[in-house]
This record gives sequence, structure tokens and C-alpha cells, in this order.
Amino acid sequence: MAIELGSNRYGKAETRVVRVVRDSERHEIVDLNVSVALAGDLDDTHLTGANDKVLPTDTQKNTVFAFARDGIESAEEFGARLGEHFTGSQESIDRATVTLQEYTWTRHGDHTFSRGDGGEHKQATVVYENGRPDVTVGLRDLLVLNSTDSEFTGYIVDEYTTLAPATDRILATAVTADWHFSETDVDWNKAYTAARTALIEAFRDTYSLSLQQTLYAMGAKVIEVLPQVDRVTLTLPNKHHFLVDLEPFELDNPGLVFFAADRPYGLIEGTVERR
Repeated sequence: MAIELGSNRYGKAETRVVRVVRDSERHEIVDLNVSVALAGDLDDTHLTGANDKVLPTDTQKNTVFAFARDGIESAEEFGARLGEHFTGSQESIDRATVTLQEYTWTRHGDHTFSRGDGGEHKQATVVYENGRPDVTVGLRDLLVLNSTDSEFTGYIVDEYTTLAPATDRILATAVTADWHFSETDVDWNKAYTAARTALIEAFRDTYSLSLQQTLYAMGAKVIEVLPQVDRVTLTLPNKHHFLVDLEPFELDNPGLVFFAADRPYGLIEGTVERR
């Protein structure tokens, strides 16, 4: 029986770094959660325990902080700069994957901000290999809801089907989306804003016969507005809202009161590609 080492990588996960821009009295904040994963000539480390080709994960953390001192133009630029450093400075490392979650703070003055815990955030993944970055950008937990203009009818009915057709329903989801760039000469901050806006506008403007149809419309819209994007991958959980039966209380319910169920839920996933 032969046993061999397969693909592997190591790194420092979730280094929280907050960079304050103090170039004027009106401050800016960049809030990132940075994870680094390095791969390359590391077989000996696993097979013999030799660490001579290992850059400590603590050093990776320190590098994130040191690079933040020079400024963070965008999550994508920062990830590419880190990836270039790790692959260029370490002979044993030929691939660096930097994943960056970016949290948005709401401004309430020149130096006052607020942010709710959790919720929507940007995510960028930069894979640096062979002297160039490969960039995927996206977002997590973008909550959107249409209170009408959605239906679900004409589906398969078998002996286990109890779902009634809906000709006017609430459609809600928490969007996970990633869009991959075929080039890197991009205004990253502007592109992110454009993609997020496209997702929301497509969700708003699509009369939905299924969440699958809405998924396609959302991905297609991002590709239409960003010529540098070659594919968009979306994950859309169906946040079900069920009409509450108020007849026991001798009340009607003409589409006014709903129960928001958290589970189980439909999960729609798909990729839209440029051809």
C-alpha cells in the first residue's frame, strides 16, 4: 500500500486589522479580517517535521500589520500586495491565497462611526501565483426582500406535495455572491459598488417566477455592468414568509401578516458566465 501527501497549505487565519486614515480632520476607517494561506515546497515539513521552509504564521500576522501601516487602498490591492510579498520573499512558497473580509462603518461625523455586529460585508480573495494575482470579489449576507411581484406555480406535484401554488408572495433572501475578474486593471472600490448596485437592481426589477430566475437575472446584470467580470456565482437561501391563518380569531389576512421561518429553507445556487 502506497501512502503519499496530497495538496496542503498553511497560514494565519482571521487577523483583524483596522487602519485609520488621518490625512485630514475627516478620518476614514478600513476594517479588515485577513486570512493568509501559503502553499509550495512544504513536503518535508509534513513528512519529517523540518521547519526550514516554514514562514511562521505569527510572522504572517505581523506582516499584515506592517503592510497596513503603508495604507490600504482597497481590500483587493492589499491582498495582492501581501500575496506578492509572500511568494516573492520566500523561495519555498509559490502560491499565496489572501482572503479579506471588509466591514463597512457608517459615518456620523468627521471621526464618529457606527457598525452593527455581523450582517453584510464584502469579501475579496486574491490568489497570487506565477507573478500575478487572480482576484474574486463578493459579498455575504446582503438581505433583500420584495413584498410582491413574485410567484411560484407550475411545479412538479407528486404524492408528497402539500405546497399550494403562490401567485403573490414575499420573496426574500440573504445573498452570497462572488464575481471573478478576468483582468486586474480595475478600480476595485468603484467595481464593488457597481456590482452590489447591479445585484440589488436586478432583484428589484425582476418579476420573479422562481428564485432560480432571479438568480440568473442578478448574475447577468453584474456581467453586463462590469466588462472585466467573466463569471458570477450566487448562493440564495429562500427566506420563506408564510401567510398566517387568522381565521381562528375571526380575522381575514389579505396578504398582510406573515410568519418568517428561519429553517428549513430552499437553497438556490448557480453560476452565470460570460461567453
